[in-house]
Amino acid sequence: MVAIPVLVSLSNLATVNTTSTIVCTAGQCLQGYSNTSIGVTISVPGSPPALLLPGQYTSTTDPQLLHNLLTSSSATLSPSPGFKSSAQSLALPLNIAQEPGLSIYSDPLYSGQPAFTSIPSLPISPNSSTPLTLHSLALSSNVYIAVNSNAASSNTSRLIIWDSIPDTAQLPSSAPSPLTLFSIESSACSPPCASSGICTASGTCACAPGFTGPSCETCQAGFFGPGCAKCPSGCTNCDDGPTGSGRCLDTTPANTCNCLNGVCNADGSCTCTTGFTTASNGTACSQCAPGFFLTSNGDCSICQIGCTSCTDGTGICTTCKSGFTQDANDRTKCNPPPSVTSSGTTCPPGAFSDGANCTPCSSSCKTCTGGTSNDCVECASGTYLFNGACVSADANGVCAGSALIADNNKLECDSCGAKCTSCKIPNFSSISTVKQLQCTGCVSGFFLSNGKCVESCPSGTFVSPQDNLTCTACDSSCSTCAGSSTFCLTCASNQLASSGKCVSTCPSNTFSSSGSCLPCHADCTTCSGASFNQCSSCSSSRPVLTNGRCLPTCSKTQFFDPTSSSCLPCDASCSSCSGSGPSQCLACSAPNTVLRAGACVPAQCQQSTTVIPGLGACLSELVSVPSSTDPSAAPLPSVSGIDTPTTVSSPRRPLAWWEILLMTLGCAFIFVIVLWLWRRRARKQRAQRTTQFAQQRRLDPVGWRWRLIRFGEKLFGHRETIRLANMRAAEEARDARDMDKLLANYEYPRGEVRVQHHHHHHLHPQHERQTSLSSTSTLSAPSLYSQVTGNPHRAPVPKEPVKSSSTTKRDITSRFSTSTIDDYYLNDAPTKLDSKAGSKNPFWR
Repeated sequence: MVAIPVLVSLSNLATVNTTSTIVCTAGQCLQGYSNTSIGVTISVPGSPPALLLPGQYTSTTDPQLLHNLLTSSSATLSPSPGFKSSAQSLALPLNIAQEPGLSIYSDPLYSGQPAFTSIPSLPISPNSSTPLTLHSLALSSNVYIAVNSNAASSNTSRLIIWDSIPDTAQLPSSAPSPLTLFSIESSACSPPCASSGICTASGTCACAPGFTGPSCETCQAGFFGPGCAKCPSGCTNCDDGPTGSGRCLDTTPANTCNCLNGVCNADGSCTCTTGFTTASNGTACSQCAPGFFLTSNGDCSICQIGCTSCTDGTGICTTCKSGFTQDANDRTKCNPPPSVTSSGTTCPPGAFSDGANCTPCSSSCKTCTGGTSNDCVECASGTYLFNGACVSADANGVCAGSALIADNNKLECDSCGAKCTSCKIPNFSSISTVKQLQCTGCVSGFFLSNGKCVESCPSGTFVSPQDNLTCTACDSSCSTCAGSSTFCLTCASNQLASSGKCVSTCPSNTFSSSGSCLPCHADCTTCSGASFNQCSSCSSSRPVLTNGRCLPTCSKTQFFDPTSSSCLPCDASCSSCSGSGPSQCLACSAPNTVLRAGACVPAQCQQSTTVIPGLGACLSELVSVPSSTDPSAAPLPSVSGIDTPTTVSSPRRPLAWWEILLMTLGCAFIFVIVLWLWRRRARKQRAQRTTQFAQQRRLDPVGWRWRLIRFGEKLFGHRETIRLANMRAAEEARDARDMDKLLANYEYPRGEVRVQHHHHHHLHPQHERQTSLSSTSTLSAPSLYSQVTGNPHRAPVPKEPVKSSSTTKRDITSRFSTSTIDDYYLNDAPTKLDSKAGSKNPFWR
C-alpha cells in the first residue's frame, strides 16, 4: 500500500484579478474580471487571450472571436494543472478535459492557486489520509474521492464525492469540514477492484505487491495470508494463498543431481551411501558396489567374510577370496584354507603355520592367515572386520573411523541402508542385531521419523525447524501441527485450530474449514468462505455489502445508510448526495440549477449565460462584468466578435470521381424505375380499354364452350386451343351456308339482289363471289300479300313468322330481319385462325 500524494497546501486566498479577462465556454464568451484558473488559455498574437473552460470546441463554435482564435495558425495553448495531456496542441475538434484525478483551488469558483493529483498507481493504505485546504474542487469523469472530517477518529463519517464542487461552503450542513482525503479512484472497473487493488483510468485494477487476479483478489505464488506476505526465503514449497499459514511444506533441498541413494553436493556431484555406486545407465547411486548385494528392502548389504561377490537377493557367494573355498553347508560363506605345518600338523584357531611350527595370530585376530593385523580372517571378540582390518565399535554400534554399523552375525562393519547416510544401534552390545538399527541421517528429499527415513512426516508430527530433517511429535492437544509442537493445524476432541491454538468456536474474521479456522478475505469483517465474494459483513472503509462483496461506495445516484446498512436513492434533484431529501445534494441533476446549502435551486444566471456542464456554476458567476451605469467602474477594452455569431465560409469542393459515378448510377436507376412504372401503367390502361370494348361488343367469352376451351388450353396447351377454334370456325361456316340457303327462298320482284359473302372455310380471305338470290331461290311463289294487293314486298318475308317471347322483357327481332341481313352481309366474316400464328379472336382472350 502507498500513501496519497500530498497536495499543495492552500491557505492564502488569491489576490483579486484587476485585469480584463475573457472566459469562454462552448457557445459563449464573457469579458470581465475573473480569478478562475480551470481550463486552458489560448493566445494569438494581436488578440486578447481567452480562458477555455472544459468542453469541446470546433471551428464553428460561437462566437466569432472564439472561432478566430481556434482557427488561427499561430495560436498557442497554456493548460492549467491537470489539463496538460488533453490540450498539448491545437487540433480541432479541441476537447478540454481534466486528466483522471482531483484538482483543488484555494478560492471558490475554481479560482486562486490550483493543485492537482492524479489517480495513484498503487492502492492507498486504509490508514493513510491527507488534509485538504480548499474552497472548490474539480473531478474528472468517472473519478470519485472519499473524504471525512479531520477530527473524525474513524471512517464512520466518510463521504463520497463524485462531482466538481464550485464552493465547498454550499455543501450540506451534515458534510464534514474541513475535509481529509482518504482515497481517490476511478469507477471505470467492472467488477470493482478489491481493497488490495486500485482502479485506473483505463478500467483495469492495479494490484499491490503480492496480489494478483482481475480484481487483485488473491495472492501470487509464494505469498500467503490476507495481506499476501512473502513466504520465508529458501522455502521451495510454501503453504501460500490468502488462507495459507506460510509454513514450508518441503524444507529439504530437492534432489537436483539425479542421485538415487545419496546426497547432492553443492557443486552438483553426488555422494552415495555405503554399498552403492553409479549404474551402467549413468544413474548415480543406483547399483550395489562389488562385495555388496541388494536385499529385499532395497539396501546394499556387505557379503560374508571371504566372499568378494555375491548374488542380489540371496547373498550366495559367487566368488571367494584367493585360497578360500565355498562352505558346503552355507553357500553365502567362503572358508579359509587350513593352516598346516610342514610336518602335517593342523594349527588350532588363533594360530597359523609359519612352515615348521604353528605361530599365534595377532592379538586383534581370532583366526588369521598371517601374523599381522591385516591378515585376520575373523576378528577378536569386540572388533569387526573393516577393509581388511579389525576395528572396534562404540556404544551406538558404529565402527570406528566410519559411518558403518557393527554386525555381530557377520562380524563385519555393514552399511546402514539405502536412504540412511548414518545410523546407530542404541545400547549396543555383543548381542545386538542389525534389526535394531536406527537412521540418524537421510539422503536428500527424506525426513527422519522414528529411526526411519521417510518421504513425508506422518500425521501428528512436524518437521523440526532446528534441523529441517527430524519429524517431531505434536502436542497432545494437536492432531497436526507445524513449526512447533504446540502450533496446531488441526485439533483433537472436535476442537478447531485457530492461529495455532485449539478453540471451540472460530473467532471473528475467520471461518471454519476442515477442522481449522481460516482467515476471511481482507475485504470482509465476517465471511462464509475464503473468497472475496463470500463476505457476511463489512468494515467501515468498505461498508457496502453487495452480492457477497464489500465495496467502498454505492452508485453515484445513491448514498449509504449506516442504519440499514444499505444503499438508498438520492432525491431526484441531486446527481449525487450525502443523505436523503432535497437538502443533502452534493451536485445537481438539472442543467439549469446550482447548489446552495445542499439544495438545488434555479441558477438565475446573468448576462444571458447558462450553467457550465460539469462545473455546476454560471459563466456569469466566474466572470465579474462591471455595470455600465456604475461611474466608478473602469470601462472594459473593446473586443470585436465577442457577441457575434460565427460565420464560416467553406470553398466549394469539386466532386470526386467516385461521387460522380455514384450520382450517374443513381440517375440511371431512377430512369429505369420511372420507365418501368410508365410501361406498367400503359399496359393496365390498354387492358382496361380492351375490357370495355369487349363488354360493349359483347365479345367476352361465356358459356360452357368457353370454359371447356380454357380448360383444354390449360390441360393440353395452346395446340388444343387452336383445334377447338378451328372447330368453332367450321360450325360458323355451316351456319353461314344455311343462311344462304334460307335467303335463296326469297324473291325480290323489283330487281335482282346481289350480295357479297366471304366463305372463309374454303376460300382465300380476299376472294369474293356474287350470288343472285332470285336465281337460286327455291321459294319462287309470290307471297300472300303480293297475291292480294298485287304489289311486291319491300323487304324479305320469312316463311314462318317470328313469335314474340312472353318470357322475356325485351323485343326479339326477326331472325331474318333487315338488320340481321345487314349485319351479316355488310360486316366481315370471322377469319379462320392460323394454327401456327395463334389466335387473336376475342373469344380466346
